[in-house]
Formats: sequence, C-alpha cells, structure tokens
Amino acid sequence: MSQPELTDQQQQRIKRGLERMPFGRLLGIQLESAERGMATMSFEVNDSLKQNNGVLHGGAIASLIDTATAFAIIPLLKDGETASTIELSISYLRPLITGKVTCSALVRREGKRIIALSAEVLDSEGNLAATSLSTYMRLSKRPAIDDK
Repeated sequence: MSQPELTDQQQQRIKRGLERMPFGRLLGIQLESAERGMATMSFEVNDSLKQNNGVLHGGAIASLIDTATAFAIIPLLKDGETASTIELSISYLRPLITGKVTCSALVRREGKRIIALSAEVLDSEGNLAATSLSTYMRLSKRPAIDDK
C-alpha cells in the first residue's frame, strides 16, 4: 500500500527543515526521499568524518539516523508543533570506510505525545551497517525570531 503524496504544506515544512540544518550541511547530509512517516537521507564518507582508526565515526552515523528520523516525523506534525528526540539506541554492525551511507527511517507507532521509529543504515553496496530504534516527543512550538 503506497503512502499518500505529501501536501504542499508538508513539502514546504521539509524544505524549511533542510534550510535550517547547518550541522547536517556540515556533515553533507542529503535528502533522498520523504513521505508521511518515512524518510531516506545519505552522505558520502570523507576523511573529516572518520575517527582515528580510519572508519566513519559513530557520531556521524548517529547524526544521520537522528536527522532521517526527524524528517520522517515532519509530515506528521501539526501546525505549531515540533518534536524532539528523547531516546536513540544504535547497534553498529559493520565499519564504514568509503562510499555513500544511506539511512532509511520509518515511523513504527505514532501516539498523541510519543512517536517511535526504526532506522537502517546501509553502505554503498547495500550491506546493513547499523540499526536504530528511537523515540520522539511532540512539543508545542515556540515562535522563533525568524518565524515572525
């Protein structure tokens, strides 16, 4: 069963989210796709993202996961609502050294206050490199200075 197309408002919210993620840009995170409750994001491994043993730093993988799960949630949020990670659990299964790293996130349960997600991280050959479970809490949005 396919997901319904995103509304113009949901698409605009995703676009604003991409524009407002300087840390994601620092890592080189790109949006591959987004649907209601699903998102896929990726980046290329480079030397600045590696730890001292020459493999991709776990923090870079965690950031990719946290970003992909956040973008899976964006279309679920109501006007005036945002969400924040309250738990993130990662199992690192394979070292990543080169190539494109892709994370696909999926909402598993959407509640009134809590949203639970899973995510998978794949290397450029499609091998499973990490899995994740995360939990977000819905929050009432306070207007930012640039929202006025």
